[in-house]
Amino acid sequence: MAELADAERFLEIYGPVVLETAISFEEAVPSAEEMRSRIRRTLSRLPWLTLVEERPGGERILGYACASPHRVRASYRWSVDVGIYLGPEARGQGLGKALYRVLLEVVRQQGYLNAFGGVGLPNPGSVALHESLGFERIATYRDVGFKHGSWHDVGWWQLQLAPLPSAPAEPRAFPELLPELGLPRTLIAP
Repeated sequence: MAELADAERFLEIYGPVVLETAISFEEAVPSAEEMRSRIRRTLSRLPWLTLVEERPGGERILGYACASPHRVRASYRWSVDVGIYLGPEARGQGLGKALYRVLLEVVRQQGYLNAFGGVGLPNPGSVALHESLGFERIATYRDVGFKHGSWHDVGWWQLQLAPLPSAPAEPRAFPELLPELGLPRTLIAP
């Protein structure tokens, strides 16, 4: 599980994505306090998970994954958006897939029924990751974001996490589920 102290390392991973790519449509890197605020707000309901490597000198954060509400209206409450960011040293080793699997299992256990991934295009690595986990491409928002002097598309992928019941139970808050999860601090296992 992510900790507020992880915010600075998350920014080291996320900052270059914001500044150098159109993968994120943010135009300015958030402050450490803003990142801590995002983690704090989300953890009251949904997971933020940290990919950690145990090293002789201590832990090293390699990436993170998080879930957020899909939309604000009440009828969307069984669906979440999911995202993942890895440092360059962690890419291409199956670690992102392992972390994303944990995130998807956590939200499934919470009672969420659909997960959506928005991908700034082109991003073949993210597309391959989502599709390898069973996500299906459902839409493309054409020329929806303007960044770095050009218009960019966003593709949307969906994964149904469980069969859709006729009377779904309310999703459980992430903190309620923590005692059952037994999430380790270290999640390195492809």
